Amino acid sequence: MTYQAPLKDMLFNIEHLARIDQVARIPGFEDAGLETAQAVLEECAKFNEGVIAPLNWEGDKYPSSFHDGKVTTTPGFREAYAQFTAGGWQGLQHPADFGGQGLPKTIGAACGEMINAANMSFALCPLLTDGAIEALLTAGSDELKAVYLEKLVSGEWTGTMNLTEPQAGSDLAAVRTRAEPQPDSSYKIFGTKIFITYGEHDMAQNIVHLVLARVQGAPEGVKGISLFVVPKFLVNADGSLGARNDVHCVSIEHKMGIKASPTAVLQYGDHGGAIGYLVGQENRGLEYMFIMMNAARYGVGVQGIAISERAYQKAVVYARDRVQSRPVDGSLNAAGPIIHHPDVRRMLMTMRAATEGCRAMASVAAAAYDAAHHHPDAEVRKQNAVFYEFMVPLVKGYSTEMSLEVSSLGVQVHGGMGFIEETGAAQYYRDAKILTIYEGTTAIQANDLVGRKTGRDGGQTARAIAAQIEATESQLLAHAHADAKALGQRLRAARQAFLDVVDFIAAQSRANPAAAYAGSVPYLMLAGNLMAGWQLGRSMLVALEQIASGNDVPFMQAKVATARFYGDHLLSRTPGLRDSVVSGAEGTLAMALDAF
Repeated sequence: MTYQAPLKDMLFNIEHLARIDQVARIPGFEDAGLETAQAVLEECAKFNEGVIAPLNWEGDKYPSSFHDGKVTTTPGFREAYAQFTAGGWQGLQHPADFGGQGLPKTIGAACGEMINAANMSFALCPLLTDGAIEALLTAGSDELKAVYLEKLVSGEWTGTMNLTEPQAGSDLAAVRTRAEPQPDSSYKIFGTKIFITYGEHDMAQNIVHLVLARVQGAPEGVKGISLFVVPKFLVNADGSLGARNDVHCVSIEHKMGIKASPTAVLQYGDHGGAIGYLVGQENRGLEYMFIMMNAARYGVGVQGIAISERAYQKAVVYARDRVQSRPVDGSLNAAGPIIHHPDVRRMLMTMRAATEGCRAMASVAAAAYDAAHHHPDAEVRKQNAVFYEFMVPLVKGYSTEMSLEVSSLGVQVHGGMGFIEETGAAQYYRDAKILTIYEGTTAIQANDLVGRKTGRDGGQTARAIAAQIEATESQLLAHAHADAKALGQRLRAARQAFLDVVDFIAAQSRANPAAAYAGSVPYLMLAGNLMAGWQLGRSMLVALEQIASGNDVPFMQAKVATARFYGDHLLSRTPGLRDSVVSGAEGTLAMALDAF
């Protein structure tokens, strides 16, 4: 089967949870209401279902290849990328001043899910370009913006992030790539960068590398890192491409998944030095790179949702078609499709509920981003910025960990056939694994949640969000519908578990930081689970109203059933996570290091 975009669920979130009507009141977004969202999403679905999705399996069978310093992408990728750029999809949510369409992230995030569900290996190229655009918009000089932004926004050129080096994985303090100032204000860059997604390829005319490096004499550690633009081809004064820069791909990785996406080892300066241009000020590179990383982290969370949706769709089709065994309730007189079996339905519902919960969470976070960056009221911008920043590690960390569970269940639904590569279910499982690793592992997201998002303000932001959850919980508990009351009870227990952990983290983050960080990942999983469940609680309230009005009743009934299932089967995990944080830190740290 191929991919079908879940447009109804996306538009439900955009209308009722992200409140696109409120986003459309923000200056600059007046034309970006529900009608525009629907038109854009429908067109995006046609493109990804018809052009990008059919290449997904091909990319797994025929990965990108490397020969004589050149990378050749999967057959069909170049032509698909040309259609992608011709359709203006790269510039969807980037400023009109540089050729973009200037649409809100609330719409752009849904389109991001579609392209990643259609073909995650392909989608990684524009994902990294988005990050490069964000960094240049924020910190680039007018000269750099004039040279690079329009080409990046159009997709004519692509962008990369160059952080990691052989001796420096996630510890960027260990970066050793060096930058030597030149008389013309440029720099010469020397060093090796690894794990560079689309660091070399044949789909675009130029590749714009954003590179972390140290200027001679810079302080040690992260305070001495600067950020540079290093193009594959230098750019002439008239905007045309000039000489080949001294940056070369020396190999690409052979990976467990996302095989069509070339992951390059790049060598800078083997022939005299690669020409680079400083972004912003010297020694502030990590600050600027975090702009790219935050954009990419949200995008990777959306990838988790996307791969989960794709795995779920495949599993449902298989479960409807695969005939095996008579149902235990005797509803059929002979063997029937496995979707009749209770445990298969449990697996499918887990896949569906987890995916829809994370999609709702990401949609609400996108709307907060739009308000944080564009709302005319400074206080509204501040409140939404704090909320969005708290949500980023949850969207990234929880959604990607969730995608492993969902894609694994997808294999399980297929039974033995799921273990056979030709079936296709295993690809989603393999592709999903990288999502918990790149752009910061789950532990790095969890450390951010503990340190910057909870410990720094003593849990103030977390408690403020919990107060919003309590309001939804009260509405559910006061509702006449039994499913609403049941979900309200689950939400109340999950919120209390969350607050217990917030209190523990706030108390321990300075007094005993090892104890606080020992429970960081369970805290992230609890918080992400709660935020997704909260949004499904809001979804249930909307769906019950719509059912009462007779609007799209089958779809709304499915929303209610999915939310109820989430409460009973996923939110119910939160008390155990609370215990593992609050009571389990001592056990995590008790073992002597030499006993391992």
